[in-house]
Amino acid sequence: MKSLLLAALISLAALPLAPGQTPSSSDNKTAEQEVRAVIEQYRTALTKRDAAALERIWADDYTFINATGAVLTKAQRLANLKSGSTTLDSINEEGDINVRVYGGDMAVAISRVTIKGQYSGRQASGQYQSSHIWAKTSSGWQLVCNPAHSHCFSLTVAARLHGIDHSANCKCGSHQILK
Repeated sequence: MKSLLLAALISLAALPLAPGQTPSSSDNKTAEQEVRAVIEQYRTALTKRDAAALERIWADDYTFINATGAVLTKAQRLANLKSGSTTLDSINEEGDINVRVYGGDMAVAISRVTIKGQYSGRQASGQYQSSHIWAKTSSGWQLVCNPAHSHCFSLTVAARLHGIDHSANCKCGSHQILK
């Protein structure tokens, strides 16, 4: 993953030096539409537990950071899916997804979702701030990283930064994770 991200950063840095090679706004619009389509395929694959589709969608060096802060690889996510410890019954967008394309081959998508299900054998139903980092590879758009943070987790972090004890109001246990 480090090499893919390094290559992406070098590509982005080199764009101003390559006249005539900067993607046009119509190219970025097409890429944005492609990313939106693959996000829908991704969500469908997650809820249907379609390991073959996820194998294609997740890059080989894919990294997932779940709401508890655990970092999982593609192999670990696939194993969780196949064992049944990760099951997502529904994923619903809360508002519009924001997709930004960089250099025509990297994209970041940010959205708020409500999920019903479990990750790694732990209940995970609730609202999350979701970020997707996509790279266009020879296989098409692939997800390289996606951290998901619960709203309560974000509130807990913010409260801690301001010296406030959020634990009395926390129903998800985020305050225990951050001890």
